[in-house]
Amino acid sequence: MGACATIVSPALLSACLVVFLPCLLFQGGLRLGRKSNRGDPYHPTLDNKSSIQVVHKHGPCSQLHQDKANIPTHAEILLQDEARVKSIRSKLAKNLGRSTNLDQSDATNLPAKKGSVVSTDNYVVTVGLGTPKKDLTLAFDTGSDITWTQCQPCAISCYKQQDEIFAPSLSSTYSNISCTSTTCSSLTSATGNTPGCSSTACVYGIQYGDSSFSVGFFAKEKLSLTPTDVFDDFLFGCGQNNQGLFGRAAGLLGLGRDKLSLTSQTAFKYKKLFSYCLPSSSSSTGYLSFGYSGIPKSVRFTTLSTVSKRPSLYGINIISISVGGKRLSISASVFTSGGAIIDSGTVISRLPPTAYSALRSEFRKLMSQYPMAQPLSILDTCYDLTKYSSVDVPKISFYFGGGIEVPLSPKGILYASSISQVCLAFAGNGDNTDIGIFGNTQQKTLQVVYNGAGGKLGFATGGCT
Repeated sequence: MGACATIVSPALLSACLVVFLPCLLFQGGLRLGRKSNRGDPYHPTLDNKSSIQVVHKHGPCSQLHQDKANIPTHAEILLQDEARVKSIRSKLAKNLGRSTNLDQSDATNLPAKKGSVVSTDNYVVTVGLGTPKKDLTLAFDTGSDITWTQCQPCAISCYKQQDEIFAPSLSSTYSNISCTSTTCSSLTSATGNTPGCSSTACVYGIQYGDSSFSVGFFAKEKLSLTPTDVFDDFLFGCGQNNQGLFGRAAGLLGLGRDKLSLTSQTAFKYKKLFSYCLPSSSSSTGYLSFGYSGIPKSVRFTTLSTVSKRPSLYGINIISISVGGKRLSISASVFTSGGAIIDSGTVISRLPPTAYSALRSEFRKLMSQYPMAQPLSILDTCYDLTKYSSVDVPKISFYFGGGIEVPLSPKGILYASSISQVCLAFAGNGDNTDIGIFGNTQQKTLQVVYNGAGGKLGFATGGCT
């Protein structure tokens, strides 16, 4: 802090975060996660036995790490993020109350586009499926319910994934769900589609807002979250027709609130309680933990709300925002008009335009000493910091129901494409009635605790240390 004091006055220090640019932009070997087992970097030794390692899908810590030529650009990531947000909005639209029947034959006619929506699920975990256990790297998503993976023989289509595609015929614990069962019928709420039937087997279908999809058999299998936490008869989708840009992940781990989500299926053990810390960079690690173990007393809780048109989403009540220690003058009705959710799969937080305008105005005023740069896709407040080794970034805090304050880390405030294009990591919705989203950039380094049974959401700073 002594070095910081030579840059700014003590009064300014209380309102700003002094950020050293080499740290902000560093993408090397810094590891902020809990200590991992060097012999097996994808099955770390964590303090909590019910924890698994979280890594960025495109980072060097991931099994899915690819050549730089195959990693999406920042503009592409933000474009994909916008597609995901539009998908969430479309599912909440009044005219989407109907379900759609999907079966194996219908799946061949679904339009195939790049899976922009799911590709913004930037964080992946490795779990085991079947007997004998096969490791699969899955994107985890609090905005989705059903867990699915690609399955051999890929009757119609499978996209490229890093892991070997799961073969149910080689597992002694796999079985299909009957299409006449109540379990099959429950797919409607989890996927938004009425299940189909192939012979006597239940067929699920889930289609995302950009027309990427997964269709296959709804089945049960042994799931191994950790060596000690193993669940028999876990319900999941065994995809026979899958198309989209899923970043070489084998599928998706659904952590929503529906009864078919992983959270609900393991409630007898974990009481619908899980937490995670998203790493600060693509070369750092975080964790996903289940149950009460490892939750510090410093966590402060707010009450979860229910999104009436999609109750499986995690609703939150944003009360206000402060910039540089100053509460913004925003009417409470601005936040309640459209409501808000927390989502691990959305990259950039979306705010009502009235709130975003106030945040942007105050942020620009406090950053007026730095030259602005061209906008980056949906991010319209960017700076060229090539001439600076450190910057004084205004502190930003969110205030949720119950009066809890959640201060954001520097990496939750800024999105850095390069040192010449460092942007305010927020975007405005088109209308105040659009749903707000607290995205994964703003969640970085926080420990986020979901207490589904208690109807609470908690936050603690310094979560990945």
